[in-house]
Amino acid sequence: MEHGRAGEFDEFVAARWSALVHLARLLVGGDRHRAEDLLQESLVKLWFVWPRVAEDAPESYVRKVMARAAARSSRRRWWGERPVEQLPEVAAARDVSADVAERSRLETALAQLSPKQRAAVVLRYYQDLPEGQVAEALGCPVGTARSHAARGVAQLRQLLADVIEPAR
Repeated sequence: MEHGRAGEFDEFVAARWSALVHLARLLVGGDRHRAEDLLQESLVKLWFVWPRVAEDAPESYVRKVMARAAARSSRRRWWGERPVEQLPEVAAARDVSADVAERSRLETALAQLSPKQRAAVVLRYYQDLPEGQVAEALGCPVGTARSHAARGVAQLRQLLADVIEPAR
């Protein structure tokens, strides 16, 4: 790959890293480490096809790869982690407990959905993709993607209903 293309790839990754990590985290049910692994694997695949997809839609390609890989990886029991003797230092965080609690609650609820439902809900409502693109990313017909999203949203409503009170 020529140097200019590599620079474009680096710029794309730098510009979209945060959003892609968040998407990956939602796709894997909240596990930050698995999300980063998922994104790294997807970006490696993007690197190899970068000359073909750079002009069209690299983010769409990464979303599709992540959605499919997340669904496949949920069937695995072991992801290749190895224990280490010394843990890395944890960065100090500011107090954002209300945001974290709400995000954790949503991620916990998302983790209880099936991988296909979770991917459909995240792609459709978090990424705001049209049903056709969700279906393409999941590799299924539009009706099936719509069904996964509807069932996922219904299950999320049930899981989150205990906290949400109707307005009076």
